Parts: sequence; structure tokens; C-alpha cells
Amino acid sequence: MSSRIEQLIDEIEEYIDGCKYQPLSNSKIIVNKEEIDELLRELRMKTPDEIKRYQKIISNKEAILNDARVKAQALIDEATVHTNELINEHEIMQQAYAQANEVVKMATMQAQEILDNATTEANSMRMAAMQYTDDILANVETLMTQTMKTTTDHYESFIGALNHYNDIVNANRVELNPPEADAYTGDDLIDSQGNESKNSDNLNLDLI
Repeated sequence: MSSRIEQLIDEIEEYIDGCKYQPLSNSKIIVNKEEIDELLRELRMKTPDEIKRYQKIISNKEAILNDARVKAQALIDEATVHTNELINEHEIMQQAYAQANEVVKMATMQAQEILDNATTEANSMRMAAMQYTDDILANVETLMTQTMKTTTDHYESFIGALNHYNDIVNANRVELNPPEADAYTGDDLIDSQGNESKNSDNLNLDLI
């Protein structure tokens, strides 16, 4: 909505545009002094009121601007506080993340240490078990060797005894049955052979 001063200025412009030019002139016009004075007088009267109204508007504008500045500053302060809180939270999160990484790192190291110790202990137990088994097998081997040696010695002693008893038996048989070839004479040998021939003939005859 336009002010009264603006309306008066528009009316003055319209009035001037509607005036006639002076004869033989393109820039000078003929105006009604009373009408133009009336318009100017009303313009002068309205000017203070309009100035006051504009001053009030300006004051209100300043108040509005001040209020806007206050609100804007409040928003800025609130945003600053929130930003600081976010920064603090971010730092806390970073610290928490670093602590979490440290905890994970320590847990990993401890787990690896436990695994290494378990592996070392298992290897030690394995080596001990292998050594124990080897000792038992060595003892068994020694026992078997000794048993085989003792058995071999007993076997050889047994064979020796058998041979000894066999020799005794043979000697006893020889004593019981001495050889008779040395007691025979030549004639006895001939008679013996003749008799054997006759007996053979008789045997053959009997078979026929």
C-alpha cells in the first residue's frame, strides 16, 4: 500500500503531464498556481506524518532486526555448543575406539601367548611321551635279547647234553655188541659164505 506522499507526488506528476505548453516552447508549461500550491501544501503537511510513520517503521525494523540478531546469535550460540558437544563426543568416541583397539590388541596378544604356551607344552608332552615309549621299547628289546641269549644258551646246553648222552648210549651198545669180524678165521668165513649160498639156494627153491 502506497503512502499519501507517494500519492501526492503521483498526482503532481499527472497534473504536470496534463498542463499545456507555452506557445513556441517545448519545455515550459502553463500551470494553475492555486492547484499546484494546494498539492504542494498538502505534500508539506503530510511529510512530517509520513516521516514519523517511516521512522516508526524504521524503529520497528531495527527492533525486528535486533530481535532477529538476538535470535540468530542464540542459534549460533546453540549451534556452537552443540558443535562443541559433538566434537567432545567425537573425541570421546575416538578415545573409546582407541581403547577398544588397545583391548583387542592386548586380548590378541594374550590369546597368541596362550596358544604358543599350549603348543610348547603339547610339544614337550609329545617329546616326553615319545621318550617314555622309546625307553619302554628299549627295555623290551633288552629283555628279549637277554631272553633269546638265555634260551640259546639253554638250547646249546641241552643239545650238548643230548649229544653226550647219545655218545654214552652208543658206547654202551658197542660194549654190549662187540664186533665179531676179528674172531673169525678164513675157513670160518668160507663156511659161512657156503652156508649162506646154500641157504640162498634153499630159499630160491622154496620160492619156486
